[in-house]
Amino acid sequence: MPRHTRASIRALIRAPFCALLCVVALSAARVANAQPIVLMTGGAAKLIYLPVILADQLGYFRREGLDVRVVSAPAGIDTSTELVAGAIQGAVGFYDHTIELQSRGLDVQSVVVLGQSAGLVELAPRDGKMKTMADAKGRRLGVTGFGSSTYFLTRYLVERAGVPSDQYTIVPLANESAFEKAIVDGKVDAGMIEEPTATRMLTRVEARPLVDMRSVADTHAQLGGTYVGACLYLRRDWIDAHRNETARLAHAIRDALLFIHSHDVAGIAAVVPAAIRGDDPALYRDALTIAKPAYSPAGAMPADAPSTVLAVLNRVDPDISARHVDLARTYTNRFVEPASNGSAADSR
Repeated sequence: MPRHTRASIRALIRAPFCALLCVVALSAARVANAQPIVLMTGGAAKLIYLPVILADQLGYFRREGLDVRVVSAPAGIDTSTELVAGAIQGAVGFYDHTIELQSRGLDVQSVVVLGQSAGLVELAPRDGKMKTMADAKGRRLGVTGFGSSTYFLTRYLVERAGVPSDQYTIVPLANESAFEKAIVDGKVDAGMIEEPTATRMLTRVEARPLVDMRSVADTHAQLGGTYVGACLYLRRDWIDAHRNETARLAHAIRDALLFIHSHDVAGIAAVVPAAIRGDDPALYRDALTIAKPAYSPAGAMPADAPSTVLAVLNRVDPDISARHVDLARTYTNRFVEPASNGSAADSR
């Protein structure tokens, strides 16, 4: 083969390789120069927040040129407090917090939806006296914390069943361990929890379900319409000042949702760190099997979900009403739309 021909072939081979090296170097440089973005979940082990954990573990945030730190708090209400205080850039919690905060004059917005169900179940001790939520009179009911999503939903279910708010007691339980102990020891008569704690307690026959809102259909039946639970929400002023970063965050989480829907339970669980997954892999897979169908397909807010969430909140807190809330400002789908690049003017 002539020397100049061999040189041409080597050049053709080197060109795409060099291009690849440039892409890798540019991506690494973007991450190195990026300011850390702190996202706080209301409990990293809770399956309702799994898409954010996967986006981190699969390297989707890094691929987007972001330096994201995922931290955990015991409850979603804590993430709201930290977000408003400016201690974190993003809160991974329930969408209802965006409505509740706006009713108090605080402007935050959901940019990607994680789940299309509440993802929660009301459990009672196996030998407890409560059979339905109508039996709550004089009872002690466990929630994550005062002002949490479990607090509002518990009040909604009980008061819808005809029990006034002054005839039962709400008991805040700091974490999943405290919840499980309170149920098993009979310290509460019922309580609301998510996966994988729910499956663990039901599998061990430590509790029985009173109201199940883990699936999309069951949530719709219990809450009267399409309802969304977990999402990523940010302060509006941060979004306005960081449009590209917001788009990249949303894209990374959207791709994690696509990963969930394109992989089996075993493949998804294999990505989750053992410290989060727990010491019973089979139980974790069982819980994930229950949770998986309710994850959002690609992060968009269903059109009728905000009004359902507002109606639930308004029933237990009359100060949160349509007069005080502009639902169109509590969420946007623009960052998860396929053509989104984070640079166009916000349509919402």
